[in-house]
Amino acid sequence: MRHLAGEPHTLPRNRNNLAGYRAEHFLYEAVDGVATITLDRPERKNPLTFESYAELRDLFRALAYADDVKAVVIAGAGGNFCSGGDVHEIIGPLTKLDMPGLLAFTRMTGDTVKAMRACPQPIVAAVDGVCAGAGAILAMASDLRLGSTRSKTAFLFARVGLAGCDMGACSILPRLIGQGRAAELLYTGRSMTAEEGERWGFFNRLCAPDAVLAEAQALARGLAGGPTFAHGMTKKMLQQEWNMGIDEAIEAEAQAQAICMATNDFHRAYHAFVARQTPLFEGD
Repeated sequence: MRHLAGEPHTLPRNRNNLAGYRAEHFLYEAVDGVATITLDRPERKNPLTFESYAELRDLFRALAYADDVKAVVIAGAGGNFCSGGDVHEIIGPLTKLDMPGLLAFTRMTGDTVKAMRACPQPIVAAVDGVCAGAGAILAMASDLRLGSTRSKTAFLFARVGLAGCDMGACSILPRLIGQGRAAELLYTGRSMTAEEGERWGFFNRLCAPDAVLAEAQALARGLAGGPTFAHGMTKKMLQQEWNMGIDEAIEAEAQAQAICMATNDFHRAYHAFVARQTPLFEGD
């Protein structure tokens, strides 16, 4: 993959270093195992383009093989999260595409969500201000969401003549906030207030606007300092168990936990507990 830091030949072929990744269509930095992705078109409230969609998809896919990134924060610049697909650079061109072209686009955007769900790192969304359309989907697809007291989240597809079933919204959103509430947002396209978002379970908590990014990064650092192999297993099981019965899920978790019990981090935690020390996890 292009733009990787370090010497690729020193790594196994299926591993990447992504701390030094140089993004082309958004801001990216990695500090102490936490990568922060910042959508950076503040004059337009950070809309997505064909190129930024594709780069996000490719980056999250690559994160599945990154040893040096333990957690991810996604945010927006200038007091807003993301206003969705750019009207001039996405919506306009879509009106001129034939069906194969439209399907190629919708599959690409869906692949972005698939890549976010498949990468083992926990993803924390720091949502301030406008969070609309595809921006709301990026927040929804994250593992944890911190909102600001002024955030407004809208799955506004119906307002532009489209169905609410976009990028997994009809599957994921009801699991977060409930079927009836999800149906209301997806049918009407209205904005969910910050207070509603917290009360309904979309946001894990609300923060002051000037603190939401710092709090999201602090949360991500705490996760990055934990047993990251086990976190990756938790994320995988949270996704896979949607399609399991309870007996099947219990068996799958028995196997997953047995694998985690074979890790060095599990042994580190035990020895630290015996010594009355705080365990230092290394992710193996």
